[in-house]
Parts: sequence; structure tokens; C-alpha cells
Amino acid sequence: MKIDEIENGIVFDHITAGKGMQVYNTLHLEKLKCQVAIIQNAKSDKMGAKDIIKINDAIDINLNVLCYIDKDITVNIIKDGKSVEKKTLSLPEKLTNVIKCSNPRCISNNEDIDHVFTLVDDKGTYRCLYCETKAK
Repeated sequence: MKIDEIENGIVFDHITAGKGMQVYNTLHLEKLKCQVAIIQNAKSDKMGAKDIIKINDAIDINLNVLCYIDKDITVNIIKDGKSVEKKTLSLPEKLTNVIKCSNPRCISNNEDIDHVFTLVDDKGTYRCLYCETKAK
């Protein structure tokens, strides 16, 4: 299978196989007015299989949320058909409306407010801002 190169845009590479759609949905890529290609189970010498997402436009996205989904994702910025920058991702200090609190009594599940989780350690543990429930 051949997927054409993109001229200007972003490539999310080294996504753990099967997590490509989660990245797509979390970043709401369906709302973009440009071409988006999702390649699932691509052969990878390093990983065996991987997912790849190519966005054929230079857009502004909160990339650090990707690190929460999969810490091994690499982000390549493409200009004039060439990779000009590799972005290093880090865990965000706060996640807003990315995950929902699993505590049914949490105010975020009973009121019309944002689901906010804060990073509590360097292992990637997040807790609900309102009730301190650990994210699953």
C-alpha cells in the first residue's frame, strides 16, 4: 500500500498499533477541513506494527495530550515535502475534557463543568481536580 507524501502539515508516527483512532478522536481531527490519513497496522522494524496519522495542513493542536495517550508518539512537522522539525512531547500538567472521572459522585459528572485532571507524578498519574479520583 502506498500513501502519498504530504507537502505541508504534521505526521504523528510510532503510534502504538490500535491507538490511531483514539488519537484521531481525542484531537477531534474529524472537524478539520483538510485531508487526514490514518494508517493502521503499518509495518515497523522497531515496533512490529504501528499506526500513523498524516494531516495535510499546518494546524495548531495541543500536542502534549498525545503523550498522555501514547508516550512513544513522534511528531514531525513537514514543509515543502520534507521533515523540518521533530517535536518532543511531555506529559501535560493538566488534561481538560480528555478523560472523564470514573467516580459517579464527582461533581464533574453531575454538573455542566469541565472534566479536569492534574498530573501528580512523573509516572503519568492523573487525578481528578474535584474529587482526587485516579484516572484509569
